[in-house]
Amino acid sequence: MSLVARMLRHKSVEQLQAEAGARRDFRRVLGVWQLTAIGIGGIIGVGVFVLAGQQAALNAGPAVAISFIIAGIASAAAALCYAEFAGLIPVTGSAYTYSYATLGEGVAWLIGWDLLLEYALIVAVVAIGWSGYVQAALNLVGLPLPIWAQGAIGTGEGRVFNVIAAAITLAVAALLIFRTEWGARFNTFVVAIKVAAVLLVLGVGVFYINPANWHPFIPERVIGADGVGHFGYQGIATAAAVVFFAVFGYDTLTTAAEESKNPQRDLPRAVLLSLGISMAMYLAVSMVLTGIAHYSTLHTDAPVADAFKNIGLPWIAVTISVAAVFGLISVLFAFMLGASRIWFALSRDGLLPGWFAHVHPRYGTPHRTTIALGVFTAIVAGLFPLDEVAKLVNIGVLSAFIVICSSIIVLRVRKPDLPRSFRTPWVPFIPLIGILFSLWLLSELAAITWLVFVVWVSLGLLVYFAYGMRHSKLAKSEGA
Repeated sequence: MSLVARMLRHKSVEQLQAEAGARRDFRRVLGVWQLTAIGIGGIIGVGVFVLAGQQAALNAGPAVAISFIIAGIASAAAALCYAEFAGLIPVTGSAYTYSYATLGEGVAWLIGWDLLLEYALIVAVVAIGWSGYVQAALNLVGLPLPIWAQGAIGTGEGRVFNVIAAAITLAVAALLIFRTEWGARFNTFVVAIKVAAVLLVLGVGVFYINPANWHPFIPERVIGADGVGHFGYQGIATAAAVVFFAVFGYDTLTTAAEESKNPQRDLPRAVLLSLGISMAMYLAVSMVLTGIAHYSTLHTDAPVADAFKNIGLPWIAVTISVAAVFGLISVLFAFMLGASRIWFALSRDGLLPGWFAHVHPRYGTPHRTTIALGVFTAIVAGLFPLDEVAKLVNIGVLSAFIVICSSIIVLRVRKPDLPRSFRTPWVPFIPLIGILFSLWLLSELAAITWLVFVVWVSLGLLVYFAYGMRHSKLAKSEGA
């Protein structure tokens, strides 16, 4: 068999469906609302508490709501494609497994490899941000950490390692090792706190809106002293590229397909519910926030809390800060769960060492991949500054979106009559929208992001050719 043929070999949808019905690797314990909570947990976080205000101040003004709509269109197009695949192929691995069934082993490997890094880095980014909130609270009560333990080298004099960021990633890993339903219940509780905080912002803030703050809704374009442009229609587009970071995360719940009680029914519902609920909250918070405070005052580390503090409601500010601390834990939970399941799927298919494709005999969770990810993310979160890690987190997810949207088109041509519990509407137009938006957002990423991506992909190809291609279980079953 030629090299190209080996990279293009793929599992049939029917084969994956049969495997899903026969496998008993995981315990099926997650219902639609627990899956939806995982999705909301992955989506709602830094976007609602930080990015909405900051991008209003820097790039879009009150029209930051339009920026969220633009980013949401791209994300919704991909979500509709994810929903069809989730109902059609309810197997652990998400985008990796879906592309294995349509575009072949080589593409599937690269997507799985990319998402493994992206999800792990998102965990590290959020952990570093979470550490900042916790350290601020510790300082307020007079319990500061030793200087060496406050952050990574380069973030302040005397700093060596971010102890709290490393500790929370290890704690979330430990939570995920125990029974999945225990972690899911805790996650649902944390998401409920986060949603309650957003509803508090809306319920109280609506009475303090000053419509004058919404004028002009799209501020006039200006060029700063550094030559960088702000506001205007271009500013809305720039903000959309930034806040896209905040409108994916629903894809993490599809990695728990084999832990869902009724995956064909519940996974598509959970994907669409989590994105729909999250987008409604983003849009509402954007309008309320820019209504109670002039957009120019929102360039702070905690714009929502500061806005309420400035209108004489410090208790709301404190409540929001506490909710943010709890809420970010659910983001860590969602993305570490996703990363550990993708790693497990890669190993179960023979593309990575099979030693990782084992579940805990008592708890029924992929404990080996979870432990490895916990240690890796703890090291990254402890040793690297936030801005350096944050530069790297979008490119793999955008690549996965392009593959998923392309795969829907391919599968509709190749297998038009497959029974589907959910069908993406208006194919190929919806997938093409997702592809085009994702390509545009990729073009907005920094050069350093592309450089690291190329290095990671090159390493992935080396691993695949040296190990994965020869140990692939699909290859062995075909006698290749």
